[in-house]
Amino acid sequence: MNALTTMWIVMCKELRDILRDRRTLVLTLVMGPLLFPAIMLGMGALTEKKLRTQSEKELEVPTIGLERAPNLVAFLATQGIRAVPAPEDLEQAIREQRVEVGMHIPEEFAADWRAGRPALVEVLVDTTQRDSAIPASRVQGALRAYGAQVGALRLLARGVDASVAQALNPGTRDVATDAARRGRVLAFILPYFMILTGFLGGMALVLDATAGERERQSLEPLLATPAARGAIVSGKIAAACILGLATLLLSLLALKSSALMATGITRQMDVSMLAIAKMLFVLLPILLVGTSLLTLLAASAKSLKEAQSHITWLMLLPMIPSLVLMANPVKTEAWQFAVPFLAQNQMLLRIIRAETVSPREWAIYLGCSLGLALLLWGAAVLRYRQEKLAIST
Repeated sequence: MNALTTMWIVMCKELRDILRDRRTLVLTLVMGPLLFPAIMLGMGALTEKKLRTQSEKELEVPTIGLERAPNLVAFLATQGIRAVPAPEDLEQAIREQRVEVGMHIPEEFAADWRAGRPALVEVLVDTTQRDSAIPASRVQGALRAYGAQVGALRLLARGVDASVAQALNPGTRDVATDAARRGRVLAFILPYFMILTGFLGGMALVLDATAGERERQSLEPLLATPAARGAIVSGKIAAACILGLATLLLSLLALKSSALMATGITRQMDVSMLAIAKMLFVLLPILLVGTSLLTLLAASAKSLKEAQSHITWLMLLPMIPSLVLMANPVKTEAWQFAVPFLAQNQMLLRIIRAETVSPREWAIYLGCSLGLALLLWGAAVLRYRQEKLAIST
């Protein structure tokens, strides 16, 4: 019996075993693809509703010294901002999130205003509260507009054109492509979810095929056959890759359908079949890495419970690049395509943003990813060649 025949037989055996366990199969193939559209649609709807509500609704701003600037209060009302009397401890109310944003008009406001000096108006905000960003920016923008309007009228009253005082007219041109702006919507959660799906897609089969069979003492008869250990390992890994590939395909198709069903900016994502095919191609190496690593860990575990305990820290690995890039954004460089998980993150972001991946970057990515998968496969084969593997403890 040659190695390919052995590999084929072992692969078919493992796939037949997982097909018998229908509950596990359903949880693996259905829960992820169904859960992701729900998360994506729900998150997109909530974000869009929150932005629309905070940007369009009338904003009540508790104000200390409300009576000191009636003209300012009247102007703010025309901008959809209604100044109201402040509670006794406005700062504490903001910290406790009972108030989103507040204002303080000091006692010297009127004197500074009559003297033509810049009059202070403080915007009170807790920058650690995410809900305060949009209301605070609305108030600050309205105050800047009022200040510019009054300043222009003062110059005009003195016979001076207001444009003379404006030496520069700064402007901003956003050169980002439409695809890049659309990709910013899910730039953090989407790569993590897809990498995690590829990395642990074959988890159920891998753990049962090694640690589970070891506990059931059905691994020893298989290892007692004349079949090469490398072929046995390859068959188990191939079966897990097939299951992981099915999970990836369903997840990517769910991504496509959920983006089409979504509203607003989420609907504008590029989910063409070409983009889906590129994502699948990018995730195939991490699928090989994940199944090989899980095979090695499961073969080194003394029980199925011990093997399952590795899942906790393995789920955190794909999250590291997203957290690092969120806290410390860096320019994309060639070395990043050689780092596991960071490479997949960067490649997926390129695809989401519809950017071109150079042949050099493809070569670095595929070479390093497949090389790591080969090393882990070799380590799993060496572990399977140890005779004590078949002994259940």
